[in-house]
Amino acid sequence: MSTSPLLVEHCDSCAHWVHPAAGECRDCGGPLTAKPVSGQGTVFTYTVNYHPYNPEIPTPYVIALVELAEQSGLRVAANIVDCEPDSVTCGMPVALRPERGTGGAPLFAPVA
Repeated sequence: MSTSPLLVEHCDSCAHWVHPAAGECRDCGGPLTAKPVSGQGTVFTYTVNYHPYNPEIPTPYVIALVELAEQSGLRVAANIVDCEPDSVTCGMPVALRPERGTGGAPLFAPVA
């Protein structure tokens, strides 16, 4: 697992992961606890940004929804790094990087 874990709310009552944070389980109403996830997932969808909205972030860069391995439909917004933007594909296996991106966004990289 990454040295900087990604925490996602989890319901111990029904074993459902909940993201974004909701305060209580959407399935059973039980309390949620933030727990680390494995950091493994696949690119669900993505876009390549070419516009320099923030001059500190070099373009192009990839913004993606990553579906986490823990549960179907459990997705987080992230940046894909360590590859050419045009090499990213839907369904591509990725893993969490230990550092965070600008604004605290999680960073994922292709699995070798």
